[in-house]
Amino acid sequence: MISNVIFDLDGTLLNTIDDLADAGNWVCRRHGWPTHTVEEYRYFVGNGMAKLAERFAPEDQRTPDGVQAILAEFMPYYNAHKEDKTAPYPGVRTLLERLRGEGIAMAVLSNKAHTLVPGIMEGYFPGLFRHIQGAVEGMPTKPDPTLLHRLMGEMGAVREHTLFVGDSSVDIRTAKNGGLTSCGVLWGFRSRGELEAEGADHIAQTPEELGDLILGL
Repeated sequence: MISNVIFDLDGTLLNTIDDLADAGNWVCRRHGWPTHTVEEYRYFVGNGMAKLAERFAPEDQRTPDGVQAILAEFMPYYNAHKEDKTAPYPGVRTLLERLRGEGIAMAVLSNKAHTLVPGIMEGYFPGLFRHIQGAVEGMPTKPDPTLLHRLMGEMGAVREHTLFVGDSSVDIRTAKNGGLTSCGVLWGFRSRGELEAEGADHIAQTPEELGDLILGL
């Protein structure tokens, strides 16, 4: 029986890709660098903001100092525009309210900077999540399970009753590294093929299907 569900954020609960792409391309245009399509950004995201900056920047800018300089431009712009186009995926709010009504404890684990995540969650899903964890400077991000295990400790969650839900191979690998059952979702940034290749235990095509799966496990 599943009594705890830990969700990825970007590509799972919220469609954030357009705002991320707009912020990345804003930095690129400032420097005269090539810009990228939204489809390309689907594969740039997932490993944290530093890795995103590294991926959209030209190769000669991908030094540690170069990435930090890019982030110093990217983060304030993204923070100011992170809600321009971002929205919950259709059916997600209904799913979360259904799970809460059934007594399922829910949490979020994101590779987005922790300084941003609580405000985003409260803005889009007020009162639905007691436990929220984003990336912390100096600590490893997903798929490393360090922050996952810390989050589970705060929840009082045990592995055999906890499901990890996400849209990418990073999320499936996070679940594996943390000893959890995983479910990949198909409405996000990545494909069924990627989720299956990573070894997802379950795959859900819609939020309604995900709800049925969780309550049936």
